[in-house]
Amino acid sequence: MKIEDLFSVKGKIALVTGGSRGLGEMIARAYIENGVKVYITARKADACMALAEELSKHGECIAIPADLSRMEEIERLSAELHKREKKLDILVNNAGASWGAQFHEFPENGWDKVMDLNVKSVFFLTQKLLDLLEAAGSEKAYSRVINIGSIEGIRTTHLEAYSYAASKAGVNHLTRIMAKFLAPKHIAVNAIAPGYFPSKMTDAIDEHGSRQVVEDAPMKRMGAPEDMAGIALYLASRASGFRLWRCHSGRWRIGHHRIGLASWQDHRDTVVGLNRPTPQGRREPPHSRAFRSLSQVDPHAFGVGNRRYARQNPWRGS
Repeated sequence: MKIEDLFSVKGKIALVTGGSRGLGEMIARAYIENGVKVYITARKADACMALAEELSKHGECIAIPADLSRMEEIERLSAELHKREKKLDILVNNAGASWGAQFHEFPENGWDKVMDLNVKSVFFLTQKLLDLLEAAGSEKAYSRVINIGSIEGIRTTHLEAYSYAASKAGVNHLTRIMAKFLAPKHIAVNAIAPGYFPSKMTDAIDEHGSRQVVEDAPMKRMGAPEDMAGIALYLASRASGFRLWRCHSGRWRIGHHRIGLASWQDHRDTVVGLNRPTPQGRREPPHSRAFRSLSQVDPHAFGVGNRRYARQNPWRGS
């Protein structure tokens, strides 16, 4: 099994929402540089078109600007993509917004704006593109939906971003449900819960908050483009062919604590469950056994690695 075959995404077709900057740009760039035909969408047409022009120097990138917080724009984007493509291999639901305010001052529009974009668009865009995703998937090569959550949907911090944290917790659980019910259609749904990466969203954090973010991270830094590129390529490639976010599957975090399985319960059920039939209707392939063996050998590499370690470090499963 060669790594270039296992992690190849060459020839695939992808749509990356919120693709004009930040995490979306990192993911789109990684895909394009590795042979994926990428559509990017974002609310600001100028930024979207400018990045598509730049990335087209390295591959094929097409901009379709859209405001995905509005249902009619989701439908327009879907219609445009249906005109151009007969299938969609990868859908990255990355578009998102945040809103910060103290509890007693938090406005209704700060709640609705964030929920509409961060949660509602994830569900309805996937719904509108379901036939293209089904057309790309097969028993041996599932199409992929990758939802971008956040570590803020898993833990609490010093930041008062109520709607953002709630929306990302919603994305986490929505991913579980989508994974269960779309797997029989040969669509694998996973989520990434990133830590802090340099972006317009994190630029809004004040200097004190930024220092605390870095101090709280074990590696004492924010994420870099290659960190996001690596996990995005993995989840879109054959290497993740047995990775599915079921109720007892793994939860991927980047940057804050580790890249790995979020808790011993998740890890145990994933490891044990690999020897049982899954919603994908098949058993564990050789490369998944290798991945499983690595996670058992090193408890730090891919989450909690054994029962005793979990009992001694209960906070790691939070």
